[in-house]
Amino acid sequence: MTALLGSATILVALIAAAAIVVQGIRNVGSGRVSALKWPVTVFVSAAFATFVILEIAILTHDFSIGYVANNTATTTPFIFLFAGGWAALEGSIVLWGVMLGLFTWLVWRKVDDGDRLGVGALAVMGAVSVFWFGLMATAGNPFAVCVEAFTNGCAATEWWTSNAVSALQGRGPNPLLQNHILMAVHPPMLYTGYVGFTVPFAYAMSALWTRSVGPRWLERTHRWSVVSWSFLTVGIVLGGWWSYEVLGWGGYWAWDPVENAAFLPWLVATAFIHSAVVERRRGMLRSWNFVLVITTFAATILGTFLTRSGVIASVHAFTQSKIGPILLTFLALVVIGSFALFAARAPSIAQAPRLESLLSRDGFILLNNLLLTVFAFAVVVGTMFPLIVEALSGDELSVGRSFFDRVAVPLSLLLLGTIGVGAVAPWRRADPAVLWNRLRYAVMLGLLAGASTVVAGVDSIGVTVTVTLAVFVIAAIVIRLIDVAMARPESFVAAAGLVIRNEPGYWGGQIAHIGVALVAISLATTSGLAVRDTIDLARGQQARVGDHCFVYVEPFERTDPQRQVTGVRIAVLDEACVYVQRVLEPRLNLYAGTTQPIGTPTVWTTLREDVYLGIAGGSADTVRLNVFIFPLQWLLWFGGAVVVAGGFVALRRKPRGALDASDEDASDDEDAPAEEVDV
Repeated sequence: MTALLGSATILVALIAAAAIVVQGIRNVGSGRVSALKWPVTVFVSAAFATFVILEIAILTHDFSIGYVANNTATTTPFIFLFAGGWAALEGSIVLWGVMLGLFTWLVWRKVDDGDRLGVGALAVMGAVSVFWFGLMATAGNPFAVCVEAFTNGCAATEWWTSNAVSALQGRGPNPLLQNHILMAVHPPMLYTGYVGFTVPFAYAMSALWTRSVGPRWLERTHRWSVVSWSFLTVGIVLGGWWSYEVLGWGGYWAWDPVENAAFLPWLVATAFIHSAVVERRRGMLRSWNFVLVITTFAATILGTFLTRSGVIASVHAFTQSKIGPILLTFLALVVIGSFALFAARAPSIAQAPRLESLLSRDGFILLNNLLLTVFAFAVVVGTMFPLIVEALSGDELSVGRSFFDRVAVPLSLLLLGTIGVGAVAPWRRADPAVLWNRLRYAVMLGLLAGASTVVAGVDSIGVTVTVTLAVFVIAAIVIRLIDVAMARPESFVAAAGLVIRNEPGYWGGQIAHIGVALVAISLATTSGLAVRDTIDLARGQQARVGDHCFVYVEPFERTDPQRQVTGVRIAVLDEACVYVQRVLEPRLNLYAGTTQPIGTPTVWTTLREDVYLGIAGGSADTVRLNVFIFPLQWLLWFGGAVVVAGGFVALRRKPRGALDASDEDASDDEDAPAEEVDV
């Protein structure tokens, strides 16, 4: 009964999504949004019902449903049991669908009668929803019933049959997906970012469709773009943290194809958010913004394909299925259809003001866009080239980390430089004397920081250059805030708060830039200054790695409801090998129904560094440990949080208000900080 009810809600949602498309097309000319009330209401209700029914089936252990039998078990802890709703292929599509339903409803609430742009956007979102719920109703049905059961799990399923059988026990989640609490948080954050970019894409297509190609669609989607980008950032940072805490290889980013699949839309979306500022303030880059928003949405579909098609070998990728070719076909339709509409409307996309000077904020944002686009292109090539070669010739190739690092390092350093200068450069044209006056102290502080690393004994050029540029960026932004706040009559703290509140869009971006600089420092120190070693210890024996001594104290075992834990206690002593600073417990976790234990590292974080231990082998009497020491590792997670905080501060930016299609030339400095208007 649960399976039948769940399948029914999918069909209802599919029909309602189709009704949104039909009613949207019929009423886009008049902008009559009231005609979409019932289709949208039914759609979001059915989408939520689908998710709720799936969770009920999981929580009640309904093993007659293949998805439940193959991805959960009665011994699975509640938090991972609930997360089973999105831990595997079909469930992740359900989560995608319910978020799409929620976003469609939120967009509908903001559309008034007569709003042709909004009605067109709802029609586009309905079309996207038809695809996702059509996928659920066919190849990706999460309620397919089990017709051939194992003792634990299901061997074969059908869409619906009265001959359903139930497994005695579920297979349980992938051990890696129940080894850390971040599994319950990371995917929803990432999906929120992915699905959220449907909204700016829908408005862009509506703007082209209705010939409303002015900045109105950018104003309508500004918050959606920033929210989606912020959640995508959270998802990427948490994904790196999960990899660091769970996989045990001593890192957080390996240029894994699925990591790249999340990073790619982030890069393009970052370029789009910056480029949109230029169009809203200067009327420039109109065509480029359409290209970027189409590419961002297409990149989310590409990421979905890479994650769920099984074409790559990755800890993140789900198993091979029929969904891969369907997603690839949808991606092709999105790209071809969107760019065809863009090409058809190209003559009406007037390109208003031209760039007056490269030495201006406009110019540095353009340079920023160029670097981000090149970065994204390199990620696409490095990720997709081996897959294309294998598909065409059958030969297996790999693009290693060295390729990505050779591309990423110089581009990232150039981006840091453009961030620091562009953050304080005036619009239109910058007087070199004015620009130098704003940057001179930041340049000095950056050079002083770089020199300090050399004096401290750092022999890595990459670390020194990165620290120099990162401190330059932070100093340029902070000094600019101090200058602006000091010009006000209030106390400095009150004035700084007022400055940020008065221009949250600008200063939210600068907070995010500070976070990027902090992340850059951590990336440089954890890669360029890390200590890596493997040691063998007998009980009571000690060994030195870096500035620490490690002593094997004793082994231990314990039994949790869902796993058998075997580990060792390792005392970490000071440099003199006298005082015990911390006792760490790296371990191996053996989950029910599996024969291969999962190594789980243990991490001791201080302001100076992370001490990271993982079991590499041995026995109860002698253990082999992988030891990693990562300087300033915490700064990566903190910097990521600052980036996200900047995004949410920027959400406080107030839109300009209602603009019609003729409002194509935005005032240059309407949103600029007051002190920059006359520069």
